[in-house]
Amino acid sequence: MLHNDPIAALTPEVIAWRHHIHCNPELGFDENETARFIAEKLRAFGFDEVHEGIGGTGVVGVLRSGTGTRAIGLRAELDALPIVERTGLPYASRNEGVMHACGHDGHTAMLLGAASLLSQSRAFDGTVYFVFQPAEENEGGSLRMIEDGLFERFPVEAIYAVHNWPGLEQGTIAARAGAQMAAVDNFELTFEGFGAHAAMPQLGDDPVLAAGAFVQAVQRIVSRSVDKPRWSSASPRSTAAMSATSCRAGCGCKAPAGFSSPVIPIIARS
Repeated sequence: MLHNDPIAALTPEVIAWRHHIHCNPELGFDENETARFIAEKLRAFGFDEVHEGIGGTGVVGVLRSGTGTRAIGLRAELDALPIVERTGLPYASRNEGVMHACGHDGHTAMLLGAASLLSQSRAFDGTVYFVFQPAEENEGGSLRMIEDGLFERFPVEAIYAVHNWPGLEQGTIAARAGAQMAAVDNFELTFEGFGAHAAMPQLGDDPVLAAGAFVQAVQRIVSRSVDKPRWSSASPRSTAAMSATSCRAGCGCKAPAGFSSPVIPIIARS
């Protein structure tokens, strides 16, 4: 039997797990059914321990082999995004307004596949912790697990994870020194000014104009103000990302459907 034969044999089942998770997506900290599905699988694989409810809906499976005292962690995420799925796929989301659009269904299925294979072979000496994290999408699920004692209860020398990358050629694995992907820091700004009629803008302060200028100017943070680390030969743009994803304005007045208000608003948010 070739080394990859067990992987090939398990692949159809991993795909089925991914399809099941994909069509039953849940948002951050509400991944109750997903967490239950994972815990049941780990117990069926014969894991030494399965812990639920860590940091909310997090799951940790413990697999031991041999007499070694070293330990590592393997991690995947549980949550989906608040997006309406219109793919028409047979395994499309059954939860309207929620979709696995970032690939966490695939990550979780892949980690379950690794859990299945390692539970059968036990081809390692030490402990492997399988960490299934809730609320990766902006909600701080990793911090919640850490605050809940993740690394005190399951100490590791290192923890590993992968993320799908649709633009990468199939069969390719990419890695680099230093930061691999961008972290998330959210912000919201409010621009306030005196409203005025659009025909007499000189009588007011236009917060829409200020917000628009900010959206353009803030891009200079990446292109002009972020220095690249010494170990990197890449351009500054490759080490940071800055995105304004929403801009709203309003003054409380209502215009008829299909029409724009002729009034410059009092508040704009970006």
